[in-house]
Amino acid sequence: MSDVTPFEDRRLFGTLGVDATVSVWLVVGVVLFAVEAGAVANFLTGLLADFVGALPTAGSDGSLLSSATAVFDAAQQQTNTIPTVLSRDVVPNAGHWSGKRWVGTFLGLSPGVSWGIRVTLVYAYAFTWVAWAGFGYRYYRREIRVADWTPRDDVIDRFRSHRWGVFGALVVFMFVVMAVFAPTLGPTTVEQNMRNSYSYEVDYWDEETGSVESILVGEANLDSQSTGDSSRVMPMTYDDYGRFHPFGTMPNGRDLFTFIAVGSRISLVIGLLSVGLSALLAVSLALIAAYYKGRVDLGTVLISDGVMAMPQLLLLIMLTTVLADTWIGEVYSGGFVLALIFAFTGWTYMWRSIRGPALQVSERAWIDAARSFGQRPRTIMRKHMLPYVTGYVLIYGSMTLGGAIISIAGLSYLGLGVAPPTPEWGRAIQLGQDYVTTGSWHISLIPGLLITLVVTGFNALGDGVRDAIDPQSDSATGAAAGRGGGA
Repeated sequence: MSDVTPFEDRRLFGTLGVDATVSVWLVVGVVLFAVEAGAVANFLTGLLADFVGALPTAGSDGSLLSSATAVFDAAQQQTNTIPTVLSRDVVPNAGHWSGKRWVGTFLGLSPGVSWGIRVTLVYAYAFTWVAWAGFGYRYYRREIRVADWTPRDDVIDRFRSHRWGVFGALVVFMFVVMAVFAPTLGPTTVEQNMRNSYSYEVDYWDEETGSVESILVGEANLDSQSTGDSSRVMPMTYDDYGRFHPFGTMPNGRDLFTFIAVGSRISLVIGLLSVGLSALLAVSLALIAAYYKGRVDLGTVLISDGVMAMPQLLLLIMLTTVLADTWIGEVYSGGFVLALIFAFTGWTYMWRSIRGPALQVSERAWIDAARSFGQRPRTIMRKHMLPYVTGYVLIYGSMTLGGAIISIAGLSYLGLGVAPPTPEWGRAIQLGQDYVTTGSWHISLIPGLLITLVVTGFNALGDGVRDAIDPQSDSATGAAAGRGGGA
């Protein structure tokens, strides 16, 4: 009989093949990242430039902040020059009809088809990342990992068979891809179509003169407004200047799809930041209260009750108005202020959801054993209590993120929160509310449906994660669905 155990035999057998497969897998990941590294660098440098530029005294001559702002601005301009495979330069859709064929578009195809090809490539690239990660996990689970089974395997398998949760994951994934690749997905850019439209020109075919003419983008927008039955550019149509609009145009003539794509990035960044800060506060206070109990727990309960007693909507309106003209109100067009307010007012809901599991794990025998061995409270909370409540953070974090997106849209609808002209979904609904009963119904309806779909996706994802982690939950056993979180 061999002295080698099955686990050791798996490690010894085919070691070279495993190493080669892992190397190929890593190379594929590096290549996938490299083709879009410029877009990632541009996004990160843009965030840093906006944040540093909004700090007080950032504009003072000779100041350190002024120098930092200049450095980040220069870095952002440099990242714009880094070639990426999925850029509008590689697959352009901005062109004009010459009387015989399309000029300036991808392979001479129509702008609509060129834009559709670019969108398809973007989502194919995103799904390739998913396939790459899935293959890596399955290969690790089958060939590299010593244990044949871990509790995490059952969680993943249960989630894969949870149709509602998989639907939510798909919706959230499509939304995240739109936010990440917003500059590439739009048929035009925010800079050209919204912020500096009178600094750019567009060529078009003039049927009256039978020649190619030029016009400022701002003037073309004025002639492409959707303001009712008589003047409108509907979804999946072209305007009079040969520009393709997947979702039609807005009352000011700007492209609605570009507005929504860039607005999704705003919503996602603010939502993730607010939920991240809320989770940090909630988890920290829940672990401290559960470990020390007694007066510490009572004090935390009283603080949370006091925060929950505040009228959240009125507090949001007041703080966004007061801080609008301050330096912090300029960071990310007011999005940073929204994230801080949501975190300060929303951590209590997540804390109440985590407090119960934290109290349960604090009574476990291994916690007493860790105390008896002299481990510090911070170490016990981090190593022995935090892993137990992490699943609950994922569940309620995904649900709370959907509520944050609704709140951001609601404040933008009221004219608060994200400062114009920065695109945000709620502002699109507000701009189109006067045309809901007219032929320009698409302006409010499309972003409204997208908000509903995305929030439903986040809640469905939370349900799926909850049922995968806890198969004895109410929704997993067929009873009433659990209540989703909100802002």
